[in-house]
Amino acid sequence: MGNRTTEIRVKYENILSHDIHELVNMSAEYRDRCCNKKRENSKVFFCNDTQEIEALQSMACNMLRFFHKQKISKDFRWRAALVSCGTLQVLQCKCERHKKEKVCTQVNMRNNEDTETGEQCRKKCNQELCELKENISSLRSCWNKFEKIISR
Repeated sequence: MGNRTTEIRVKYENILSHDIHELVNMSAEYRDRCCNKKRENSKVFFCNDTQEIEALQSMACNMLRFFHKQKISKDFRWRAALVSCGTLQVLQCKCERHKKEKVCTQVNMRNNEDTETGEQCRKKCNQELCELKENISSLRSCWNKFEKIISR
């Protein structure tokens, strides 16, 4: 596993960590008054010891489900999909549902034309945005934990 771990660490440090950092910064810009409220049906992801890769895969695949949610700004959805697809690529994993992998094909062929500011997305309480932000936070934490383990 040593060579694969080294390859994952190099790809993470050189590419993905920057994209995750940008996504976290973007996430901070989208404040939502409802995000502080606890929801009963929220899906929580844990980065269990010795199962970091599986946890990262699960989080990345879950983040792809937000790609077509119109209540979240297009730029934010694209950036989240870019990080999700990058995570899957670095880990050499796939999602169980092939529909989600089609998103990665779209992301890789993205044309940068129409982007939006997300102003209309900020007007109402948006639970989908809150879920995506929680997912991003979990993904970042799990990558940080995994990075510490593989850097030893």
